[in-house]
Amino acid sequence: MSLVKIKRAELKPLTKADRSRLRRVSEKPIDYSDIPELSDDWFERAERAANAASQSKSQIALRLDDDVIAWFRTQGAGYQTRMNAILRSYMESATILRRAR
Repeated sequence: MSLVKIKRAELKPLTKADRSRLRRVSEKPIDYSDIPELSDDWFERAERAANAASQSKSQIALRLDDDVIAWFRTQGAGYQTRMNAILRSYMESATILRRAR
């Protein structure tokens, strides 16, 4: 699922039918029972996303398959940041696996 951004000016006014349908929407509370609570350990290990983004970056030339680039671009703005996050995740996983041997 990709994020679609719409400017407020592009929104159409709600119709009478839209308002009627919205009035019938249930306001029952969300069931969080299947979501585990976050432990103190989780919070101790957590990092703010801003910390990860503040690391210095280098601009490089990188050859990637056209279909790979096209797919990432379809994911919308920030696709290069997502590519970096995926590469970082792979690097960190490989490092952990290497240490475990």
